[in-house]
Amino acid sequence: MDPILFIVFLPLLAALIAGLGNRMIGNVPAKLVTTAGLFISCALSWPIFIAFLGGNAEAHVVPVLHWVQSGSLSFDWALRVDALTAVMLVVITTVSALVHLYSWGYMDEDPDQPRFFAYLSLFTFAMLMLVTANNLVQMFFGWEGVGLASYLLIGFWFRKPSASAAAIKAFVVNRVGDLGFMLGIFGTFLVFNTVSIPEILVRAPGMAGSTIGFLGYRWDTMTILCILLFIGAMGKSAQLGLHTWLPDAMEGPTPVSALIHAATMVTAGVFMVCRLSPMFEASPIALDVVTYVGAATCFFAATVGLTQWDIKRVIAYSTCSQLGYMFFAAGVGAYNAAMFHLFTHAFFKALLFLGAGSVIHAMHHEQDMRYYGGLRKHIPLTFWAMMAGTLAITGVGVYWLHAGFAGFHSKDAILEAAFASGKEAGQFAFWVGVTAALMTSFYSWRLIFLTFFGKPRWAGSEHIQHAVHDDHHGHDDHAHGGTHHDDGTAGYHPHESPLAMLIPLGVLTLGAVFAGWVFSHAFLESAEFWSGSIFYNEHLMHAMHEVPLWVKLSATVVMMLGLTGAWYAYIRNPGFPAKVVGQIDVLYRFVYNKWYFDELYKFLFVRPAFWLGDKFWKLGDIGFIDRFGPNGAAWTVQQGTRFAQKVQSGYLYSYALVMLLGLTAAITWMMVR
Repeated sequence: MDPILFIVFLPLLAALIAGLGNRMIGNVPAKLVTTAGLFISCALSWPIFIAFLGGNAEAHVVPVLHWVQSGSLSFDWALRVDALTAVMLVVITTVSALVHLYSWGYMDEDPDQPRFFAYLSLFTFAMLMLVTANNLVQMFFGWEGVGLASYLLIGFWFRKPSASAAAIKAFVVNRVGDLGFMLGIFGTFLVFNTVSIPEILVRAPGMAGSTIGFLGYRWDTMTILCILLFIGAMGKSAQLGLHTWLPDAMEGPTPVSALIHAATMVTAGVFMVCRLSPMFEASPIALDVVTYVGAATCFFAATVGLTQWDIKRVIAYSTCSQLGYMFFAAGVGAYNAAMFHLFTHAFFKALLFLGAGSVIHAMHHEQDMRYYGGLRKHIPLTFWAMMAGTLAITGVGVYWLHAGFAGFHSKDAILEAAFASGKEAGQFAFWVGVTAALMTSFYSWRLIFLTFFGKPRWAGSEHIQHAVHDDHHGHDDHAHGGTHHDDGTAGYHPHESPLAMLIPLGVLTLGAVFAGWVFSHAFLESAEFWSGSIFYNEHLMHAMHEVPLWVKLSATVVMMLGLTGAWYAYIRNPGFPAKVVGQIDVLYRFVYNKWYFDELYKFLFVRPAFWLGDKFWKLGDIGFIDRFGPNGAAWTVQQGTRFAQKVQSGYLYSYALVMLLGLTAAITWMMVR
């Protein structure tokens, strides 16, 4: 039996056992089943990936069952395994397995652990279905599956109003993007008369230059199809315009942030564009749209990340920005570079999220960095793990030695590809990407300096004050290291996370340090590795080596500038940021409030929707349906009852009179007939 069947269906089986068994089987069995299932899937995924790296594997399809037969529409449920699938398999199963293990420690006190672990495994199954899809309908099944699972995970603490609101927001915004994705699938079937991905990709180049009717006009066929499909990617991967759900999704538990928003769901859009790359190559306009949207998202999210105080929101906007890099890499034709950054990003972003979770765990669930400071001495293992993640995301490395952390290899390759593409959109993306790299370095080191350096600022946090107060009264002294002192936080010492949380941090640290260096050749130089799975632009890969030296060094230079600026602002001269904010208060509030996208959407869409709903409710439901429906029927019955009460007097002569009148009426009617 092909191992891909075990990789895909073990998480589903584990989710069913944990979800249906729930508290009946208890916390430990539910956690054990789901975690073991993911580690087995992970162990089976890596040999497949390594086999493709070594050229010892061939793309193949594993049939599961015959699914649909309706007229000319016919397809099977089948699992496609090629180099692109292999990359996604190791990303999904590795991160998910480590998140499962991490959650043993992070969710240890939660009463609904079986439900949580069942949701995690269900999400992983849906994502695996998406990346192994051999046809567009199966991809859509996985696409909607991760949407459902993300709704359940973001709103896991459903008694918390902000979590429920965030889950609904994520679900609704993604449905907007999914409408475009569905229209793209419908249009693709209309044009190609099949939903089989291999058949579509073979025939896509031949459709270049053809037109199709849409909304009363004639459009370039591949342009309209690709843009519709890309709208779906914009929703799932939180691109500018459909990005508003991603930061709010931080309301879910931190392991959810690491799983959904670091390595899996948000990269589904990038995966889809790369999977369908021959279609996009047939439409230069669609590629330019992808490039500009990706570059705009990259810049927008980086600016917002500069101003946020919530440690998870900083990392969330960082995710949004890094996804922009991946998309504009795909837009200039460097699909392999986009996938390389997706691969390395999975390790260092999951590391940063889980590291942030370790900090939050140490600080009694406080997430505001203004109440951190000096933590490197108290949680040194978490500090070094987050340092590795920061070095990776900011792209620290030495060009002449071709050695550096993960982001040095993948993000720099994207910038070089954008410059080397020779396109106007590529040049725009390059300069935007360099600017965003400067801001990435600044807000990443800002996070490190505010959290781990300087003087402790714990006394200002209400959460920690309450926790210390409990310690002072003898509650949980041993667990949190509290001792009896009279001052506010003198007796409080943040505590390192349990081993179940530290082991995943250690493994992800290795990925953040070595993933770029170890796999750069396979992703960037090996056309054989990508053969048959994505469009590989050999000309662009060669042109990347010919770009000027200043282009190759640009990311490193701006990284150093960002590091220096953050050091000066938050270590050397801590009062400097407040002075700058005072000078640019309007701009600061604009960026801090996320460019007022939420307020704009509330004005344009939410308020009109509520107004329309209110009118339909009052005029339609109450004024018409209720009036002439339930209320009207009830009034009729009530009036009939009153009349019947008068007729039902209980006297024999009254009944005899009624019977006589009825008999007379019947005889009269018969005589008239």
